[in-house]
Amino acid sequence: MIQNNTFHILFIICRLFDSQNNNRGGYNVGSLYYYEGSVLPIEWTNQHSCASPNAHCEIILQYMCDDWLRDGATTKQAAVNTRQNPNGNRRGYECPEERDYYPYWRPSPWKDIAVMTNDVQRCEYYRTESANVKSKWACVIPMDTIKENQGRFLLPNNKEDCEAFTYPSNDPDGVRGVWTEFPAHGIPAPECRETEFSRDNHLGNGLGGQPNIYNWTVPNEIHEQCAIRIRYNISTEDYDPWNTTYNTDEQKPLATKYGFNSVQAADNRGYVFENDPQVEVFNDADFQLELAINTAQFGRTFQDRTHSFAIRPRPASTAGVTIHNLNVRGKRGNIVQVYPAVEYDFVPNHLEMAADDVLHIQWTGSNTNPPNNDGNGLARTDRNNMVLLTPKVYAEGSDQAIRQQPVFGHYGNNYPVHVENSTLLGFARADLLNLAYNSPNQLGGELSQLDDAGTYFDLGPRRVSQVGTYQYMCSRNNDFTNRDQKGRITVVPYPIVSNAIGWTGGMVTLADSQAVVMVEQGDFSSLQKLRMEEWTVDQAQSRIRSPPAGDDYASSLVILYPEEKLTVEGQSITMQLKLNSDDSDITVYRSTSNNMGSWTRIDTSVSNGMAEFQTQYGGVYVARKHSNIGPIVGIVAAVVVVALIVVATIVYFKRNPGKWTRLMSGAKKAERSVQNKV
Repeated sequence: MIQNNTFHILFIICRLFDSQNNNRGGYNVGSLYYYEGSVLPIEWTNQHSCASPNAHCEIILQYMCDDWLRDGATTKQAAVNTRQNPNGNRRGYECPEERDYYPYWRPSPWKDIAVMTNDVQRCEYYRTESANVKSKWACVIPMDTIKENQGRFLLPNNKEDCEAFTYPSNDPDGVRGVWTEFPAHGIPAPECRETEFSRDNHLGNGLGGQPNIYNWTVPNEIHEQCAIRIRYNISTEDYDPWNTTYNTDEQKPLATKYGFNSVQAADNRGYVFENDPQVEVFNDADFQLELAINTAQFGRTFQDRTHSFAIRPRPASTAGVTIHNLNVRGKRGNIVQVYPAVEYDFVPNHLEMAADDVLHIQWTGSNTNPPNNDGNGLARTDRNNMVLLTPKVYAEGSDQAIRQQPVFGHYGNNYPVHVENSTLLGFARADLLNLAYNSPNQLGGELSQLDDAGTYFDLGPRRVSQVGTYQYMCSRNNDFTNRDQKGRITVVPYPIVSNAIGWTGGMVTLADSQAVVMVEQGDFSSLQKLRMEEWTVDQAQSRIRSPPAGDDYASSLVILYPEEKLTVEGQSITMQLKLNSDDSDITVYRSTSNNMGSWTRIDTSVSNGMAEFQTQYGGVYVARKHSNIGPIVGIVAAVVVVALIVVATIVYFKRNPGKWTRLMSGAKKAERSVQNKV
């Protein structure tokens, strides 16, 4: 990916190319597989900043599946000479030109997953130019001619030159080029949104100290040979990256940017595009400062790829439910030995899922780590397991959400609970045994540190129905001196869904379309991590201090986080709630999860069984129905009460005429007083 960095995607890394991760990649044993439609968390680390003014940053995630994809290497290929690779050096399958330029002008087997950029104004360009939706053209000549004459000619990159191309040159009977259209991949355009913040020189850790993550929904492209690639670009602000070409006089923008009257004036003071320039900061001082600049670093593109993995059909038993992938990342060694990779951890480290969702636990390892790396068990090997931690032994503040759930195990402990008391996700004893001892890949022999276990483990898909928070560890790698391999799984009794949406807009939909949030372009000024939960009325009953007006509930309660103003001034998002009533007199109300006694009425329209409304805020939303006769009866009753008050007032003042005189006199004085104040 980038210099002195590594990429932890699917937790298997291979040297198919120049990843510049200092040969510190991860596992090299075992092929993983993922079910179509499952949620796969993708993590990465990057040395340079994103969503920061220090550098322009773009991260592009792509995948491909092909019978020819291998974990080996071949180097026969063109398009090798680029600005940052002028010598045409080759590493494995890497095509330097295709790596350096995005969107690439020629056809490419890589399919776009997501583009994350500091400049979302370019998102429309990226989405429309993506090979997912746009065909590409290239000059085609017979492959035999290319193989037999490699290095003797260059293929044209435009229609005019292609159609004029012959080989040998000027031979009327020679091989001619054919300008050929290659169709788009025929899949949706990639998601494009803001990058998440990461500080430079901190390996990309985001806000809160956790790695940034993208949750990829695995496509239904069933294939046994697939890979994922991350492309990472950083460009400094020393020149305009979009308007600078190979023949641009780069000194002109530099002179203008730093306020010099001419290029010559800038050159005289050392403000030039060259390596390690010496600049004269003070024009009346006899010294210069050398800048540690490498102009090749002003704009750099890096990449990293995974080993091959499979995409397989989901089991029939999992139809219509969410499948979550839980894997392992990192490698044997302490933080110095594995850098820029990382030490062991579970990914995602904290997984939240709804009851009756499916969990697929799977990991792989290695037998060829560097021989002197720290670790437990047989030298050079990676092994993992999962055992539930014992409960906490000291009092502390609860970190659970408003909906209190049972908590099993505690991060602060380092002993597993014994199996008689184990309730890890409600799994059967056989599954707990497999997770603890790597069965059935445990080959017998030495068990205490899993030395005789296989490198690969797959529990298979398991439906999780037992609600609670489960904190667990790997008994072998939970070494207090240099690592802490622990994880947490929270199972909640209601549907949940999350999505990161920024300026470009997007949608969040709860299962079975119980609720939908639609964000148009420009509604948000920056990236918002939205999350929705659905509570049944029974689940929310104990937290509702008083219900909103109406006769009965016409929907579940839907909570949209963050519970604050989300939109820019003057903009609103659209929400829909699925109704459980055919009544037409429906009103939606809003509150907050910690104060469901004060409700605000929202203007609502009803169509096709959905209540639709506009809002600027997160919070708790619920639809209520009203009977048709209720409002009429209320109005009639109010009129009767007013009439009775009027009659009583007339009778009173007829019997007490003096009080009427004093009342009118006071009213005139009050009128004069108000007029004076105004």
